[in-house]
Amino acid sequence: MATPHIEVNDSSLIAKTVLMPGDPLRAKFIADTYLKDVQLINSVRNMLGYTGYYKGKKITVMGSGMGMPSIGIYSYELYQVYGVEQIIRVGSCGSYSPIINVYDVIIVTEAYSESSYAKTAYNMDENTLPGDFDLIKDLNNSAKMLGYPVFNEIIHSSDVFYRADSHEFKQIRDQFGCAAVEMESFALFANAIYLNKKAACILTVSDSLVTNQATTAQERQVSFNKMMEIALEAAK
Repeated sequence: MATPHIEVNDSSLIAKTVLMPGDPLRAKFIADTYLKDVQLINSVRNMLGYTGYYKGKKITVMGSGMGMPSIGIYSYELYQVYGVEQIIRVGSCGSYSPIINVYDVIIVTEAYSESSYAKTAYNMDENTLPGDFDLIKDLNNSAKMLGYPVFNEIIHSSDVFYRADSHEFKQIRDQFGCAAVEMESFALFANAIYLNKKAACILTVSDSLVTNQATTAQERQVSFNKMMEIALEAAK
């Protein structure tokens, strides 16, 4: 049953719910900090994956890597090969909004992208795809229970990190209503829609394109606890 990218031969080692940060070291941090009876289930290409228990709930947390091709591969295999039912991306993003600042938390309602991912993979013509309504509701309920403020926003999933025109984000923000930018959610949502699975995304702002505030790599790896706790509480 192992795939070229995931070495698991027994699907029971992977929970029905997967939390998926981009950074595999963030996956390790979540497992070490929050899960009990943790087992390392994947280390192929150092894309670390762990299964453990959070308040008695079996949860897998695994890195996705950066960009839509990478999360597209891992999420597809988790859904299709291992029977995962829902994936919650727990990632970082850059703010396009003057009122959304570093360390603020965004629950993604929809992901806009100019990417060809959904068209190429599934002949989907939409350039904006939604997260799962029920998972979004669960994330909001968890945030409310924990007392953590969140924004519910459309975000921009970009194929590129660097652009010739660094101010192009303003046009994307104003035309498509995007509050922030990251590089993975559109592909995750496309996979989930095509495979009739569930997907959601919760993000912590790591930098602002408006104010130029930014966090360090170490802070992005270990300091986004509110987002992690909301996702863990929402997991079923």
